[in-house]
Amino acid sequence: MQQFKPSYIILLLYVFFCILMWQITWQYFPIDFDVAFLRIKQQYIQYTHYKLAFYIHVSTSFFSLLAGFTQFSKKIRKEHPRVHRILGWMYAVTIILFAAPSGLVIGYYANGGFWSQLAFCILAIAWFWCSLQAIITIKQQKYTAHQIFMIRSFALTLSAITLRLWKYMIVLVWQPRPMDVYRIVAWLGWVLNLVIAEIIIRKIYSKKI
Repeated sequence: MQQFKPSYIILLLYVFFCILMWQITWQYFPIDFDVAFLRIKQQYIQYTHYKLAFYIHVSTSFFSLLAGFTQFSKKIRKEHPRVHRILGWMYAVTIILFAAPSGLVIGYYANGGFWSQLAFCILAIAWFWCSLQAIITIKQQKYTAHQIFMIRSFALTLSAITLRLWKYMIVLVWQPRPMDVYRIVAWLGWVLNLVIAEIIIRKIYSKKI
C-alpha cells in the first residue's frame, strides 16, 4: 500500500481553501454591488474606479492562487516545462498588470483607517515588485534569484487565504470589535507569510545567496 505523503495533505488543504475562495469570489457574479463585502463599502460604490478595481481584483487574484501553486510542482517543471513557463508568465503578468494595481486601489479605501490602508497598500506594492523581479531575474537567467522572488510573490498571493484564516481564528478566540480585527489581519495576513517565506528561502538557498 502506497504511503500517504505529507505533500498530499498540503495539496488537499490547498484545494479545499481554493474552493472556499471560489465560493467567496463567485458570490459577486453576476455583478452585484449589494452583496457580502460590498455591503459595507456602499460609500465607495459610487466611484467607477473602485468598482472596476474590485472586480478586476477578485477575478484575477483567484487565478493567481491557481496558477501560482503549479509553479512549485517538480513534476510539472521537469515533465512539462512549457506548461510551467506559460503558467508562470500568466501568473506574474496577471499580478503585475491587474491584481496588484487593483489591490492598491482597494487598499486605499480599506476599512480600519490609516493603518489598515497602509498595510494593504504595502502588500499590493510588494506583490507587484516581487512578481516583477521574478520576471526580470528569469529573463536574466538568474534562476536562484527567480525562484526566491517567486516564493516571496506566492507568499503574498496566499494572503488571500491566510487573512481570512486569521480573521476567523481571532474572532473565534477573542471576539474583538470588527474594525480592530480588520486592523490586525491587514498586517498579520501577509507579514507572517513573508517571514515564513524568508525562513524557507534561508533553509533552501543558504549556500547560494
